Parts: sequence; C-alpha cells; structure tokens
Amino acid sequence: MGLSKENISELQMVGLMHDIGKIAIDDRILNKPAKLNDIEWLEIKRHPEIGYRILSSVNEYAALAELVLAHHERWDGTGYPKGLKGKEIPFLSRVISVIDAFDAMTGFRPYQSELDKEIALKEIKKFSGIQFDPEIVEIFVNRIAVLN
Repeated sequence: MGLSKENISELQMVGLMHDIGKIAIDDRILNKPAKLNDIEWLEIKRHPEIGYRILSSVNEYAALAELVLAHHERWDGTGYPKGLKGKEIPFLSRVISVIDAFDAMTGFRPYQSELDKEIALKEIKKFSGIQFDPEIVEIFVNRIAVLN
C-alpha cells in the first residue's frame, strides 16, 4: 500500500486500540450469544465515541483518537458515528475497517460461528464500494489470497 514506517506503526496501534471503547460496554451485551435488541445495538454503537474520548485524553494516543472514532464509518456513508462517506473517512480507519471485518468473520465470536477465510473474503468483496473502500478491498483480498 506504500505506507510509511510511521503509518504502519500508527496502523498497528489503531489495530490494537480500535475497540478500546468496548471497555465501557456491559459484558452481557458484548458476550451475548443471541442477536442484539435495538437498545443493546445502540449501546454497542457507542464504543467508537467512548474510545475517542479515552484516547484523546492521553497525549501520546491523541492522534489515534480520530482514527478510532471513524473505524465503523462506511464507504457509502451509512456508518457511524458521523455518517462519513468515501474519502471523508480517514485512510487508516478505512484499512482497519476491512481488517476488523475479516477478523470478526474468521475469529471466535459468541454470537456466530467462524467462517472459512475464502467465504470471509467473498463477503469483503461483496461489500466493496458499499461498506469498504474498493481500493483497499482489492489490495487486502489479493494479499490474503497470496498468504493462503
């Protein structure tokens, strides 16, 4: 992707910190094995803003705060919390969005079984240009295919 060493380091930190706001979400919601109700879903959707507040209060992580805030924005503008669209979404947030979705699909979650990597990649491609930046999807899918 042509990222600088600084961008790669920042991406690694965002990858580690993107869900830090979930620390304030009730464990019963986070670990619920069934579908979330509307109130629970609203609670989950607060985690990027909570993460933003946590990180912006620590000088050495303040630069990551905006990236964390935007990691659930969608390419088509239907994401949250701000409804940013396309390139309004910070680049590294767009990258984390793809990686996070792939991880969620292929890793353990109490509410769903793990998907095969090939099926997860098809899902990522399916939402290219809708949920995800199509350029990032193309690079990600091609890179993951090479690794498998």
